[in-house]
Amino acid sequence: MNPDVFLADYTNPQHARDIVALLDHYARDPMGGGAPLDHAVAQCIVDELARRSFAFTVLCYVDDQAVGLVNCFESFSTFKARPLINIHDIVVRREYRGRHISHVMLTCVEAIAKQRNCCKLTLEVLEGNSAAQAAYKKFGFAGYELDPQMGKALFWQKWL
Repeated sequence: MNPDVFLADYTNPQHARDIVALLDHYARDPMGGGAPLDHAVAQCIVDELARRSFAFTVLCYVDDQAVGLVNCFESFSTFKARPLINIHDIVVRREYRGRHISHVMLTCVEAIAKQRNCCKLTLEVLEGNSAAQAAYKKFGFAGYELDPQMGKALFWQKWL
């Protein structure tokens, strides 16, 4: 197995199909909500990503089959006055998990972040996803805190 990892081209029809298929695979997984990707989202997601200059996707292929993706968004650290990359989705097809695909894709994301002079990578992970947590820790991710007395940062959301 020799993974081929690269920046997706949102205008490439094959890349677009593979992005949607991989996101649907993730959505159907319990860690992604356990339901198929909404049809309306599947129809527009690649075009919407392409409209955002701060978005990029890393794809991974093994033997010409799309097996993983990482969707990323550039943001900005006010404390460092430098950009950062937020990793929004990491997907590895179930049958390819445990083969270091996420590590290879994260290495590519890190290289892009360094090219952009980013100060850090961020991501979120579910408490119950111990396999992903182990992979992210192995890559160097950790929870963060500004002051130990205040505790670790929490990720919250509010739907609009």
